[in-house]
Amino acid sequence: MRTVGSAPPATAIHSEPAARAGDVEGGQMSDATPIVFVVDDDVSVRESLELLISAAGWQPETFASAMEFQSRPRSAVPSCLVLDVTLPGLSGLELQQQLAERTDMPIIFITGHGDVPMTVQAMKAGAVEFLTKPFTNDVLLDAIGGAIERSRTAVRQESEMRALRSSYASLTPREREVMVLVVSGLLNKQVGGELGISEITVKAHRGQMMRKMKAESLPELVTMAARLGLQPARKA
Repeated sequence: MRTVGSAPPATAIHSEPAARAGDVEGGQMSDATPIVFVVDDDVSVRESLELLISAAGWQPETFASAMEFQSRPRSAVPSCLVLDVTLPGLSGLELQQQLAERTDMPIIFITGHGDVPMTVQAMKAGAVEFLTKPFTNDVLLDAIGGAIERSRTAVRQESEMRALRSSYASLTPREREVMVLVVSGLLNKQVGGELGISEITVKAHRGQMMRKMKAESLPELVTMAARLGLQPARKA
């Protein structure tokens, strides 16, 4: 088994990782070639991983330091970060803390001298893997594949939430009132009584609201409201 530090030629990489990288579901964002970011101050490790990742069908981007990586604009495609624990300046663990909100970019730690407390700290902070050098290419590729799948799910969910918030923002204040009352289980007549408007007017607002929210049924609208965190509210 080859280990990181002695990069194999492309012909040595089996087709399984490439298929895993290209097996994409979801919208255009998740259809893009996943990016594997590598942050390691050892140039030989960066070059080795770059060849390995490219041969597996993913797009590698390498960085010599955490500061260099931070200057890279955020990507909207599935990705993961292969991160060395010990780096000049900002350490890998410190960078992890700064990226805590990046659920779309799982972190795989690599190190030449890890210890149990360090591993526990990284995993508690959300790292998906903590690999101690030397490790085999297959172990790293499997870790990257799993991280990319997690990222793909997160990217898709974030895209859906952006679209949902955009739809909700397009509603008029009255349409929002109607939506909250409708998802709380009230009939059109009851909604009209709550808002002091006619049932016909409620139907008109409800139709517009359903169209803007792109909801095809009441259960779907209820699910949308829950994802938006809307609380049922009725006038006293």
